[in-house]
Amino acid sequence: MDSRAVVDSETSDKYLRIASISIALYDYVITLPAEWRFYRSQSSIFHLSTACVLFILIRYVSIVVMLVSNYGDFATSFTQETCQHYYIMAPIFKVLQTMVSQVILGVRTWNISRRNRRVGITLALLFFTSITLEWFTNMFDRIPVVVDGNCTPGNSGKTLSAWLYYVTAMTYDLVILAISTTHLLQYDILSSRLERVVQVLMYDGIGYLVVLTGSNILNIVLYRKSDVQTQSAGASVGYAVTWIMSQRILIHIQEMQEAPRMESVVLARPAQSARNVITGFRSKSDADFVTSSRNTHTNNDVELDIRVHVERSVVVDYTNESDHLHAWDKVAR
Repeated sequence: MDSRAVVDSETSDKYLRIASISIALYDYVITLPAEWRFYRSQSSIFHLSTACVLFILIRYVSIVVMLVSNYGDFATSFTQETCQHYYIMAPIFKVLQTMVSQVILGVRTWNISRRNRRVGITLALLFFTSITLEWFTNMFDRIPVVVDGNCTPGNSGKTLSAWLYYVTAMTYDLVILAISTTHLLQYDILSSRLERVVQVLMYDGIGYLVVLTGSNILNIVLYRKSDVQTQSAGASVGYAVTWIMSQRILIHIQEMQEAPRMESVVLARPAQSARNVITGFRSKSDADFVTSSRNTHTNNDVELDIRVHVERSVVVDYTNESDHLHAWDKVAR
């Protein structure tokens, strides 16, 4: 590669990193209120919810990986010897960040499936298979690259190399979100509020898949086509979008929890039908949404700490058959 091409690739690397840092910093600032709401909603510092723990992990593991990676790239004082001890840090935190993000997707999908045992086993097997491949492909044949005093990790593998890491991550995302979408489509919507919840979950999943897939494809191209000095140019973009999209899922969960909880509805039914309605519904003080699902699982957790139960206050009007028909005729009109 001639000197002009090297300069252009290094310039592009810097622009990508500066852009990703700027986007991540902006998102961090605007989500500080959401972070405070997470902390405020916890009953105790020793009893943090699953969503809060995952929020803290994805937020601050992402900050660490961006600092470690970009410091190595922008520094000017590394030698080959000092880089030998530093270069591996970014790949390690990169996999840790991906693991947290994949846990978020996995727990989300398990709860959407109503904690179905088979789905849980499938998700666990998929997760451990994925992280095993990610650790191996991301760490295999890593070498320190020192250019003008900076320190970045390169990859010299010919058969198994770091670009396969992104293929593994994309495969995991696609399978997990296909499972969650399938289960979301099984819900019978009984309220406009639940419809909005399902839409948010669908859009969060689709948005995550599209943005992360685009970032992963960019990194695959860079690792496959670039020289060893610019292989990690798109890594900072991947860190930023993984951080932002993962925490957005958790923030939306928190926002749905904080929404007003109770609605009232009057159902006019014959006595037998009314009993069926009551026995088919479960009421719980911390319930958030009304739903009727096509499957028969009794656990109605839909999204991490969001529970889907009957939480409208339901008043059943017992009438005789003629009054019942007349009442439903009025409702229809």
